[in-house]
Amino acid sequence: MKSVQETWAPQNRCFGCGPANEKGLRIRSFEQGDELVCEWTPEPHHVAFEGIVNGGIIGALLDCHSNWAATMHLMERANADAPPCTVTADFHVVLKRPTPIEALLTIRAHVVESTDDRAIVEASIEANGKTTATCRGTFVAVKEGHPAFHRW
Repeated sequence: MKSVQETWAPQNRCFGCGPANEKGLRIRSFEQGDELVCEWTPEPHHVAFEGIVNGGIIGALLDCHSNWAATMHLMERANADAPPCTVTADFHVVLKRPTPIEALLTIRAHVVESTDDRAIVEASIEANGKTTATCRGTFVAVKEGHPAFHRW
């Protein structure tokens, strides 16, 4: 099954979610009810210190996954044929506990509020049955003239 990234942005080179970025994180997100869900396995070079995932990697995972939750929601809200190009306006990550490097991570995101051109998303990362990080952010659909317009 194709992820939302592979379906809507197969040539995207974003570090976190671009299927075309061979050195990126290449997350694969899938719609499950009102959530977007991703399972992702860290690699040894994602380490902050022995056994623990780097906080910047955690932030990138939450940012990109949340952005896709927003764009899919805005596409459905507008009853559009394709997702709008969205960018991060703000996001706040809380690192609740160390995220183990040798664990399958489950990333979940859902929209908690939206207008026609923006969505507020809450997201989390779980490892070994425990929430290790959370995020809340605002993601905005951009218009022609913005560098991210038509990036999909």
